[in-house]
Amino acid sequence: MIALPEVSIAQTNAATSSVGDDLDREVFGFLGLAVDALNFEVLLRAIYKASSVAAPYLISTPNVNFLVTSRIHPYFRESLLRSNLCIADGMPLIWIAKFLRIPIRERVTGADLFEILKRGEGAPKRLRVFLFGGAEGLASVVADKLNLSNGGLECVGSVNPGFGSIEEMSRREVIDAINASGADLLAVFLGAEKAQTWLLRNHHRIKIPLRAQFGAAINFEAGTVKRAPALLRNSGFEWMWRIKEEPYLWRRYWRDGKVLTKLFLTKVLPLAFHSSLHGAKRVQSEDLEIVARAADRAIEIALSGPAIARHVDRAAAEFRSALALQRDLVVDCSNLSWIDQRFIGLLLMLRKELVSKKLELRFANVPRDMRRLFGLNGFEFLLAEPQCLVIPR
Repeated sequence: MIALPEVSIAQTNAATSSVGDDLDREVFGFLGLAVDALNFEVLLRAIYKASSVAAPYLISTPNVNFLVTSRIHPYFRESLLRSNLCIADGMPLIWIAKFLRIPIRERVTGADLFEILKRGEGAPKRLRVFLFGGAEGLASVVADKLNLSNGGLECVGSVNPGFGSIEEMSRREVIDAINASGADLLAVFLGAEKAQTWLLRNHHRIKIPLRAQFGAAINFEAGTVKRAPALLRNSGFEWMWRIKEEPYLWRRYWRDGKVLTKLFLTKVLPLAFHSSLHGAKRVQSEDLEIVARAADRAIEIALSGPAIARHVDRAAAEFRSALALQRDLVVDCSNLSWIDQRFIGLLLMLRKELVSKKLELRFANVPRDMRRLFGLNGFEFLLAEPQCLVIPR
């Protein structure tokens, strides 16, 4: 790589006030997902704050099915990586996080979130919600229940798009009906893949600030499907109850279970062994050197040493300054000795900020052992080009 003149990006005079809060998020990357470490209290504060800002705010709730689907469909994965919050919905994800010593300890399901918003206990305001999806007639039933309860959600409209394609669900009249409602929250009740793809495709067309996919929550709210008891949900056996209630789901759970087992054997276990064998604890006291070099069209940031949680705040400050220069970023990994899940999470947020500016994040000179670490964590795709995946509009 051609040597470029060194600059101290941290000392640049470029304004960074326009940079979003993504670099401040406590995000961890594992198995190809970006997951926020937060609890319900923090989540609710973020939701009510975002509801008062005229900017799109996408909340995703990845579970095992999300994990499996994200490894097959790049657009689905992209919807998770571009979300404003990604919260773990699924006990297997919590178990894997604990096994890898990642501090994501609280499961936050879409159904639980909808229920808490519906109750509205201690909420600063009543959210206006638009219901999108669900089987025929369910949205009307749920809308009536919400408006009669005088709780935390007021339904101001609904659309049942049927079983059409993403293109059909993205027709102008559909989007116009959603936008005309004046809702604070768009609650989507479609299958995970279709919902996330539709949300990402229409991200900038929808004017409702808050949007999230709540999956089967509409069935629970309408009373057509009985939700599993709390004991089964908290112990990780909710899938057994779901199959009892909806037998056709066994195929999905069987497929997802097989993929999860394979991932555990081929990625999670080797990652834990690799971390133990190569001394992940040893690098905790070592420093990370960050050197930036500017060129006409890109900023090269060279990382030397271990890129770990302890260095995230300092690296985030450097990345913010680099983002203000409005150029592609190239991360030189030639002297990178280690990278943990927290720092990968920071890189994912850096990538998200760049994508929002139609810029790219690239990695250069990645040693073989670092490629292995990226791969074991499920982020081999980060090392491939291009990094700016174009979403059809």
